[in-house]
Parts: sequence; C-alpha cells; structure tokens
Amino acid sequence: MSECNLLDVLSNKKVLCVEDEACILNNIMESLELFFGKVVGVRDGVEALDEAQSNLYDVLMLDISIPHMDGLEVVKKIREFDKKIPIIILSAHTEQDYLWRAVELKITRYLVKPYDKNTLIKALEDVAMELIGHTPMFQITVTCKYDFCKKTVFHTEGELAHLSKSESRLLEYFLKRPNQTVTYEQLFDYMWEFEQPSKEALKSIVKELRKKIDNNFIKNLYGVGYLCEI
Repeated sequence: MSECNLLDVLSNKKVLCVEDEACILNNIMESLELFFGKVVGVRDGVEALDEAQSNLYDVLMLDISIPHMDGLEVVKKIREFDKKIPIIILSAHTEQDYLWRAVELKITRYLVKPYDKNTLIKALEDVAMELIGHTPMFQITVTCKYDFCKKTVFHTEGELAHLSKSESRLLEYFLKRPNQTVTYEQLFDYMWEFEQPSKEALKSIVKELRKKIDNNFIKNLYGVGYLCEI
C-alpha cells in the first residue's frame, strides 16, 4: 500500500480558528479549508470558549491576543473538559512566560507569527498524527484494517472498501471510543451539529459500515445508541 499523506487525515475533521483581525482570520480559514472538512472562525475569546463548549470540534487553532479572554486562558478552560483535543497556538508573542503556559496546557504546536506555509503544514501533520494516535493503519478486526489517510477499509483477502465522508467520520468517532457506550445524542451532535436528521439517517450509515467491515463490529444498544467492540 502506498505511503500515507498525513494531511488527508484531516479531510473529514472540523477545526475552530480564533483570530481577532478579520483579514488574517479569512486568510487562515482559506488555508485550512484546503485540508479540513469544515472550518469555523470566531474573533474573541468568549465566543471561542462558547463554540468549544457547545459544538464538537476535532482541532483548535487560537491566537493569544484576542478580545475578552486571551487564547491561553481559553485553552485552560477548554482543558477542564477536553484533555486531548489537538491545539495549535498562533502568536506574535515569543516571551518565555507565554511559551511555558502553552507547554503546561499540552499544546500540539506553538507557531510564531509570521509563519510560513511549510511551518503550518508541519503543525497540521503533527495534529493529524495526534488525532490517529500515531498509527495511520488501525487493526479493527483480525482480518480488517482501517487506513486513516485514505479512508479505506482493507481486508486480508484483498478486498478494499472506500468510505464516504460520513462513514469515515462516524467510524473514527467509534475508534476513539472502543468498548464504550455511545449515545444517539452524542452521534447527532458530532455528525450533524445544528441539523437533527432522523435516527434512520444514522442507522443507514451504521448499516453501510457494517457491510464494509463486519456485521458484528458495531453493537446496537436498544433505545440508547451503539457500542463498538474492538
């Protein structure tokens, strides 16, 4: 199998970008849209914290000097309820105080403005590796592997199944929560945000995943949701 392009890991992921200058925010968002499935931008710390609490993001990217609450304070509050989400800090600050605060908050990368394209791409590759647990190929069952980069399921007998964006996003959500109860509400929030499709829409995606992986891979929990057995 060909080499993994780490940036492809981000193609079904959602990122929140926080920057108070509209022009810079638009430029960053345009860059991120080349890699992420969805990009949302906000311009102050309070709005950023509200977004992070109200919606399920896969990655955060924040400036430090933003109105109402500085970026590192936002991250500190986010870390109270999400210890693992990858975070990139963008800042003109190079003082040791800021750098140490960032280290303590387990930041994935600290980019000093102005940064170049290659620096951003390297940071996004680090984020991608963090999201997949530094393992581009995940062994789902004895006979089946999932490729996070290509969004494909590979069976040992040679069969290859390509997943849709919805299928890969749902599968990766399950893979991060093995042997855990996942409720319908959690899945609706992660997959559709403000839209609330019927339960049948979710069941349809699960049905397709079972066909492409293993019919017993995802267990029904009647009236509650699902459990992914690994």
